[in-house]
Amino acid sequence: MKFICIGRNYVDHAREPGNSVPAPPVIFLKPETALLGGGKQFCTPTWSNDVHHEIELVLRINREGKDIAVDDAHLHFDEVSVGIDFTARDVQSELKAKGHPWERAKAFDGSAVVGRFVKLAELNTPIDDLRFQLSKNEEIVQHGHTADIIFPVGALISEISSVMTLKSGDLVFTGTPAGVSAVNSSDMLEGSLEDRLLFSVTIQ
Repeated sequence: MKFICIGRNYVDHAREPGNSVPAPPVIFLKPETALLGGGKQFCTPTWSNDVHHEIELVLRINREGKDIAVDDAHLHFDEVSVGIDFTARDVQSELKAKGHPWERAKAFDGSAVVGRFVKLAELNTPIDDLRFQLSKNEEIVQHGHTADIIFPVGALISEISSVMTLKSGDLVFTGTPAGVSAVNSSDMLEGSLEDRLLFSVTIQ
């Protein structure tokens, strides 16, 4: 299993830290060890003082594919969830300034939260019209609508599969909307999709 993540896929978030809107999509990976196990607390790494939450729609690939056509992308997933791409923002900023890769800031242990998966058929809502949100201490801090993404899901799957083979069980993080901010000890984060609570995690 691999985590394939898309950066800057919502215009407002792409411009939030002063970045330009990308073309083609920004793709990076997290290892399997990034997954935060169910019921566990998130421990901020000792080497960062500015870890941010990034809520994202997550797709679970159910069929292997390479060079997938946009029109066939829907054949390769039938479940979705929401998750958090935790980012050590201070470390990422230093790496970007030096032109270095982001893995140290993005791929550390526990940096990926993934909620309960829901069949698309159960949602009865098209993939390009899903709404999701993140609450921090019962206050909504991020809300996204897949109608607003720069690279739609079909285009993402096609683009990713042109670079690397997608395998059953792979998870695709489709990008975060605006509103990312730092997490602090004792914060409670809750992720919802179409008013369904899919995960909760506490910051240690």
